[in-house]
Amino acid sequence: MSEARLLEAAREIARIVADVAPSAVSVRLWNGERLPLGREADGAVAVAVNSPVALARLLRRPRLRTVVELIAAGDLDIEGGTLLDLAARRGSARTKGLWRRLPKRRLLAAAWPFLMLRGAAAPSHAYAGATAERAGRGRDDGALVRFHYDLSNAFYALFLDPLMQYSCAYFPQWEAGLEEAQEAKLEMICRKLRLSPGERLLDIGCGWGGLVCHAAARHGVLAHGVTLSEKQVEGAKARIAAMGLEDRVTVELKDWRALLPDHAGRFDKIASVGMFEHVGLANAPAYFAGVRELLRPRGIYLHHAITRPAKKDERTFRRKNPEYRAIIDYVFPGGELDHIGNTVASLERAGFEVHDVEGWREHYARTTRLWTERLAARRAEAEAEVGAARVRLWLLYLAGVSLAFERDTALIFQTVATKRSRGPSGLPPTRADLYH
Repeated sequence: MSEARLLEAAREIARIVADVAPSAVSVRLWNGERLPLGREADGAVAVAVNSPVALARLLRRPRLRTVVELIAAGDLDIEGGTLLDLAARRGSARTKGLWRRLPKRRLLAAAWPFLMLRGAAAPSHAYAGATAERAGRGRDDGALVRFHYDLSNAFYALFLDPLMQYSCAYFPQWEAGLEEAQEAKLEMICRKLRLSPGERLLDIGCGWGGLVCHAAARHGVLAHGVTLSEKQVEGAKARIAAMGLEDRVTVELKDWRALLPDHAGRFDKIASVGMFEHVGLANAPAYFAGVRELLRPRGIYLHHAITRPAKKDERTFRRKNPEYRAIIDYVFPGGELDHIGNTVASLERAGFEVHDVEGWREHYARTTRLWTERLAARRAEAEAEVGAARVRLWLLYLAGVSLAFERDTALIFQTVATKRSRGPSGLPPTRADLYH
């Protein structure tokens, strides 16, 4: 196929898209030529098609998985910004139902030269291991967690705050910086847990140790954290030593289930911050039952987890749309999101009394937006750490998640519950002290 014919076909495809769904975005072809997809397109933000084979693959299999693989391989890219910038410049262009609005014969005629083009398949960057649903039945939670978290501590440090908080921040004002908001998050968790000096705190999925160190240093507790990430344990132990907290804080490379039954009833307070998403919904009843067993009577549990909006029935809810499937395949293998109604019901079934449920959706939209901007600003350093393909995927993932929270298709809640027993809960009559 001649280069001239391929370029003219690409121009015609761009004209078709511009006619049906005009936007302020441009397409940059492999020869450097820029094609506007609308009158307002100035070329500042462009989708880069770095080879005709990339367009051929996309036309043959026009699905999100193809886009993700092409971006990871560098055959497609976003120039002049991130997915956030691309979404902002889309304007009023409607992509939903785009296929139905396209002139099929005209598009087929334009696409024909690319449909005849062949090239080597792009390598897959998806998780290649088993992703069985149930713990103990082929599911390796350690491998699933390490795929995401054991990239490089230095990589995550490029876009996280100094405390290495890889979960939703809490913004006292929307203008607050990430560092202030992450510290506010840690303090809010500690206040909701009603921590007192000498109490025993367990952090399930402790990450790089930010919460256990903050709780010990600011509230005088004896804190223990567990994680399945070797890199996180390494970073957490370094933090504990640097803060001189070895006598009050410990972390282990351990599955939380391994704490049972020897630690039954040992902990006054338990936190799970951004960990439940890795559990898998089939394992949720056993998880909540295990947390309850680890708590003392009327001990407080704080459950901080991303959710999705409930659907008309559970069968519909369990269906995974392409965006959700892409995150599972390329970023969080084995992960599943609950809906808040089921979380509350599961806690009650497991023997908890639920006291508070607080939505932080907009806080996570801003958190992930800031992570995206920070990673994009240090892209060259990140590529030196984990490779260009992984950085492209993470930029796509972080920006996509931010858009999901902005558009209300992803949610996040902090839920506070106590291990049910007869009599008073031990909580104050109001929550005024939390928001002073």
